[in-house]
Amino acid sequence: MPLRIIPATLRDLSYIAANLRPEDRAEIDCQLDHWTPALLALTALQGIAHVAELDGNPEAGFGAAEQRGGLWIAWSWGTRRMRRCVPQITRFFHTVLGPQVAARGAWRVEARALAGNNLALRWLDRLGATQRCRLPGYGKNGEDFFLYDWTRERGKMCLFQKPPELKPLPPTPTAQDKDVQAREAALRAELEQRQGTLSTVKTDLAPGDLAGRRRVLLGV
Repeated sequence: MPLRIIPATLRDLSYIAANLRPEDRAEIDCQLDHWTPALLALTALQGIAHVAELDGNPEAGFGAAEQRGGLWIAWSWGTRRMRRCVPQITRFFHTVLGPQVAARGAWRVEARALAGNNLALRWLDRLGATQRCRLPGYGKNGEDFFLYDWTRERGKMCLFQKPPELKPLPPTPTAQDKDVQAREAALRAELEQRQGTLSTVKTDLAPGDLAGRRRVLLGV
């Protein structure tokens, strides 16, 4: 059965929370006191929540919740099989979740990741988030975190959207290029037809007429 993204349910999120991969469990442990899988699932359902299902089994939960008007918090956690879901979740972030959050009035979406959670840090970079600062001692046991965010320009819904890919610049023309050689040959032929050369400067005034006047160059 292929991987699919479905609306989150309490049952699916509770299952994922009970089978977290070590990196996500460590991140949650240092932020919440006395949490349980059911409590974590209920908290996630307060906002927009989705589940990545692989082979019919829920493997990752993710979404965003409004903290106050205009400010949202993005979250995600999963099982050891979450890695296989990340590419499709990333596409979903760009095409569905970002526009959903922006349509609900978000101007800023924040995410925090444990400084030692390299998987999360790399993924946030791929999602186009901006790393704003390090948060020393943010965890309840003094763990450091990093703060990331997405913002949207006024009037533009660009949260989570992929930045446009830059097209490569055309190669710089050289003397060996056929187009350059053809233009040079055409210019040389035109000059020869006019009985001039590349070093000839032509004027429409006779030498005697140049006294007290600014020279007018008509040639190359």
